[in-house]
Amino acid sequence: QGAGTAAHMMLEVWPWIQLIGWEIDPTIIELSRDYFGMSSLEKATELGGSLSVRIGDALSPSATVEGGFAGIVVDLFADGKVLPQLQEAETWLEIAKKLMPDGRIMVNCGGADTPVSLAADTGVSSWVQNPTIKALCSAFPGQLNWKRLSEKESVNYVALTGPLPDLEEWSTSVPSELSPRVKQWVPCELA
Repeated sequence: QGAGTAAHMMLEVWPWIQLIGWEIDPTIIELSRDYFGMSSLEKATELGGSLSVRIGDALSPSATVEGGFAGIVVDLFADGKVLPQLQEAETWLEIAKKLMPDGRIMVNCGGADTPVSLAADTGVSSWVQNPTIKALCSAFPGQLNWKRLSEKESVNYVALTGPLPDLEEWSTSVPSELSPRVKQWVPCELA
């Protein structure tokens, strides 16, 4: 959950969705409400969307809802690094149990585990330097897609479980500023 950045973006684009966010530190929740506008997300939009914030460990078995989630967005960091347990395939298999059928997981995977030059990070297998994507690919063989974010100063990856969507169709269904980025998704193939 943190400052609620992902929730802000999601409710701006899809103001009808119901979001549930977990944050382990109640102080972070209060700071996010006071300084990052998270309290406004907890009120229903005109189309009924909102964020419900829960205090607890997002990775615990109790962090779920009846019937499962349609989607889970994972953006978990401590001290600027992806949590170590997210670099283990078993963790991802446990998270997947919280999904409804055909649900998906989208993950901020952080950067590479070794220094990478941005120029050298354009190949279709550059993800192999990211331990989170390696764990995801192992947990979901043939069912993982990835892209590098287009930040000029950053080597940061995101991943999406499930079959690769039709990129043309997907790109027409998102706001125009996101459309070109949708076409950058590629399947994760283990060598």
